[in-house]
Amino acid sequence: MTPLFLEFPIGLVVTIILLFFTGIIFIVSRYKKCPADKIMVVYGKVGRNNDGSNKSAHCIHGGAKFIWPIFQAYQFLDLTPMSIQVDLKNALSRQNIRIDVPSRFTVGISTEVGIMQNAAERILGLGLSEIQELAKDIIFGQLRLVIATMDIEEINTDRDKFLEAVSRNVETELKKIGLRLINVNVTDINDESGYIQALGKEAAAKAINDAKKSVAEKNRDGSIGEANAVKDQRIQVASANSTAIKGENESLGLISQSNASRREIEAEALRRAIAAEKIAAAKALEESYVAEQNAETARAAREKATLEADVIVKTEIEKQKRVLEAEAEAEQIRRRAKGEADGIYSKMEAQARGNQELLTKQAEGFAEIVRAAGGSPDAAIKMLITDKLETLVKTQVEAIKNLKFDRITVWDGGAKDGSSTTANFASSLMKSIPPMNDLFKMAGMDLPKYLGEETPAPEAKPEPKK
Repeated sequence: MTPLFLEFPIGLVVTIILLFFTGIIFIVSRYKKCPADKIMVVYGKVGRNNDGSNKSAHCIHGGAKFIWPIFQAYQFLDLTPMSIQVDLKNALSRQNIRIDVPSRFTVGISTEVGIMQNAAERILGLGLSEIQELAKDIIFGQLRLVIATMDIEEINTDRDKFLEAVSRNVETELKKIGLRLINVNVTDINDESGYIQALGKEAAAKAINDAKKSVAEKNRDGSIGEANAVKDQRIQVASANSTAIKGENESLGLISQSNASRREIEAEALRRAIAAEKIAAAKALEESYVAEQNAETARAAREKATLEADVIVKTEIEKQKRVLEAEAEAEQIRRRAKGEADGIYSKMEAQARGNQELLTKQAEGFAEIVRAAGGSPDAAIKMLITDKLETLVKTQVEAIKNLKFDRITVWDGGAKDGSSTTANFASSLMKSIPPMNDLFKMAGMDLPKYLGEETPAPEAKPEPKK
């Protein structure tokens, strides 16, 4: 039987394969993955909002999405932090004193769901420098606003409060364009009037005076402490010496008792150790013998299982092989018998159709002859035989034409009726051929009159009585 895939044209199969791989390549090329340091913004036909309005963009941070051609497009927003130098000068504080606040802000695009949407709508397509300029303008305004609500002392001394206020105001405004504040670093604060410098000098002088006072007090406390320490040292040394002598004597007695106890303990420990070693050695030998016995038993069981597995597996394989061979041979015999039966059936069917066609044509021809004979079947048959008469006569002649006689010996003694024996022999030879009239009679018909009539045989005369 021909495999099914060979019935298809090779060109069609190649075309289908090319179309399949083209489709896969197209799908893979339109399936875009979002890197971890970027936000993928898909715009175009991306769905609707909850209020039914068309959604401007769909933001993805991490993961991937299939981008429909024609209907959708995509761009990336870089999440790399941006460092912005903000040199704020002549900012008016709540005391109406102008100060300079040089600082550095680190900002980046936010990955929050709502904030990403703001970034996609307001800064998508802008360059890094353009985003920095936009953020700088917002930072300048919010920084001036925070300084205007605080005193110089608060700004200079309570930096945490100042930075918290700046972060809160700046980040609120940056979120409106999709950015978030990462870090704020105020490098220095200066003013034109020298107010901050004076505050610094005052604080420095106070710190110096406090340090000098603290040094004097510490020197006084050190001298008193030194004298007390010498007195305590002498008392403690004398007490320690007497205590040491008493302790040495008590220690010598305790050492002797301890040595005796130690020797007893060592002897007992040695006895226990020797006994324990012998018990352990005996137990180890016992466990070794048991382990060897178990190992031998396991090995015997394994070898037995191996031999059984080899025999059973080989027998099962041989059995399966014979079953498969028998099934294959039976299938081959069935297919061969089916093929021979199909061939015989086709041959017999073709012969039957040929015989049917031949008989049909003969019947049609015979019907035409009957119509030509005036509708008489007898006349039609006579016409057919008359048409074949020449062939019949020729066949009769051919029957004796090739007879060869090497030698004919005739003892002609004459006959009572005066006929010749030789002539009778030739006459008998010709009479061995069926007469024409007899042929017609065997067919159930009479010889037409124009071909001659049968002469009745003379009646035999009765012999005279003697």
